[in-house]
Formats: sequence, C-alpha cells, structure tokens
Amino acid sequence: MSSSRKEKFLALAALDYAGKTTKELKKLCKEVLEGGMHGLCFSPYEEGQKPGEQITEEQIRRRMEIISPYTDWIRSFSCTEGNELIPKIAREFGIKTMVGAWLGDDPKINEKEVTNLIQMAKEGHVDIAAVGNEVLLRGDLTEDELLEFMDRVKQAIPDVPMGYVDAYYEFSDHPRIADACDIILANCYPFWEGCDLDYSLLYMKDMYQRALKAGNGKKVIISETGWPSQGTSLEGAYPSLDNMLKYFMNTQKWAQEDDIEIFYFSSFDESWKIGAEGDVGAYWGLWDKDEIRKF
Repeated sequence: MSSSRKEKFLALAALDYAGKTTKELKKLCKEVLEGGMHGLCFSPYEEGQKPGEQITEEQIRRRMEIISPYTDWIRSFSCTEGNELIPKIAREFGIKTMVGAWLGDDPKINEKEVTNLIQMAKEGHVDIAAVGNEVLLRGDLTEDELLEFMDRVKQAIPDVPMGYVDAYYEFSDHPRIADACDIILANCYPFWEGCDLDYSLLYMKDMYQRALKAGNGKKVIISETGWPSQGTSLEGAYPSLDNMLKYFMNTQKWAQEDDIEIFYFSSFDESWKIGAEGDVGAYWGLWDKDEIRKF
C-alpha cells in the first residue's frame, strides 16, 4: 500500500482527533453542529415521562426551538399520544418531516397510528411516511401484516414517499419489504455490533452499501445512527463523551462529503430507554435530559 493510500485509509478509519482534549473536541463539534445537519431524531419525552404518556404541545415546541437552528429535517416515531403534533409544529419552524407510525403487536394502536399518519399527510405535514420501526427485528408483525400497512399508506397518500425503518440487514433478509418501499430507511449502529470507534465509520459505510444493494437502486436514507456518551461498553464499543463527539463529527463529515442523508440519533437524552437498552439507553442525545447541550 502506498503511503498516500495508507494515509487516506487511516483518515477514513479515524479522522484526525489524535491528542485532542475533550475541550478541543467539544469546540470542533460545536462548529460542525453550527454548520447544520440533514436530520435529527426528535426525542419528545421529558424526565419522568415514557411512551404511553401524553406529551404536550408546550414541551414539543420548547424542544423544537432548541434544535431548529441546526437541522433541516426531524424524524418522529409515533402518531399518537401527542406525537401527532410534532410534524405540524416542525412545519412552523420550517423543518421538513419524516413521520413514523409506530407499529407493534396491538392491533388497536396500529390502526390509530396508521390512520393518523394518513390524516397528517393529507393535511400536508409529512414529507416522508415511515410505516413501522424495527417491527421485523422485534418480531411484532409478520412480513405480510407489515406489507398490508405499507400498501394501505401508499394507496392513501401516493404522492408522499413511503418507507419502512429497520436495521440495514433486514432489507436483504426481506426483499418483499425492500420492493414495497419507495425509500429504504436503514438504521445503522456500529456501536450495537460491538465495533471499535476507530473503525465505526468504515463499518457504517459498509452497512450503507448493503442497504443500497438490497434496495436495487432505490434511495437509502440512514434513519438512525449514533453513539452513547456514557454507560457500559459492548465488546469493542466504548461509550464516552469523547467517542460520542468523534462519532458525531465523523458521521456529519461523511454525510457532507458523500451526500448521504442521515438522521442522527438523537436530539435529547431520555432516561426511560434504560429499561429496554441497559444503562447506555439514556445517553444518546446531543443534549442531555435537562436540555443542555453536551458540547
């Protein structure tokens, strides 16, 4: 390998953060954030709240005001319990929306989620409709059941691009789902696969390529990626503020250079996630649970 090629490879593997202090990383990260980003996953739940509880217009509006200077798009995850207000409020801030209907194993909730998604799209608040999130990964619905919901949304709002969100490898495993999508919405988490931070960007690029292949030429959007700022490590993946800052900057740099559309996960820390994901679950935000930016 020539020295110039070797340098390029190393730059891809771990951008030039060697010897940088946390203070210096924070400063760099602030500059990257202020340069603007494509998309951010919107976390509406305040401390003490969790899904299943009603969220208010006031808390959505307050958090939207905090993030609106930095992002062109937001992604929401549900169309019930107050979440249906998120896209409408985003519009007031001039932010585009990827709106998710949360599908699970409760038919009544699924019905309400899909009905509300269609209604919001007809009112002009939805730029991309995301029908379900990691439903196949969790095993909540069969492929046929999911396809029925996707088809129903597509028929009702044919002019709104429609996709399904899941881990990047699920699209290779479920070609019928990939075929039904207008856009492939792939979640890519090197952290959850125990990848060392130094190789996480290379690994995410590989995940993206696999989703592209599964999509047969369709557009792929990375619907979630991120790195926790504290918590228990997973094999070679270590949560820390420094690692989170580096991962965020690497992701945004790649997104700009290669014109990749990414929704970074997440905007705010949410303590309720500890139950589902272990202690790291609460620390994926760029802002902490008190809405204070981490850098």
